[in-house]
Amino acid sequence: MSNDRVGFEAFVAARTAALARTAYLLTGDAHLAEDLVQSALLKAAEHWQRIHTSPEAYVRRTMYHQQVSWWRRRRGVREHTIEGYDAADRVPDLDVALSVRDALALLTTRQRQVLVLRFFEDLTEHQVADVLGISRGSVKSTTRQAFDRLRRVAPHLAEFVEDPA
Repeated sequence: MSNDRVGFEAFVAARTAALARTAYLLTGDAHLAEDLVQSALLKAAEHWQRIHTSPEAYVRRTMYHQQVSWWRRRRGVREHTIEGYDAADRVPDLDVALSVRDALALLTTRQRQVLVLRFFEDLTEHQVADVLGISRGSVKSTTRQAFDRLRRVAPHLAEFVEDPA
């Protein structure tokens, strides 16, 4: 077995669960999340020799861009979520977790991407801008708009919606 294949398989084994959680937050649908991760990993496998030094950044960027492409193609299609997608990761307060998931579903795709990257993936504004191919100012304004929208549509989450400034 080649070193490239061993390296890729080790990456997949180590990072698939984290990638799947991010994909679920981006899509709001368990099946779409699985498809998104598989699609991104397939592209990573094809380009492994070029990306092996920083595969996670490549895979995440691929997922974000692929999700936007899928969203654009399916604008009129209604999504149905499956409850309890990530049973292995128990959340202490399931009501809050479900409320956050439902609130994220009410955001635009770009708003959801920015919040997931900033606050679930803990990336800096610069890193989010790089991943999404937008300016740092766009990250800031999109974050502000997303928080404003969350305050309106999910007032019960007010304690979790902090001022991004």
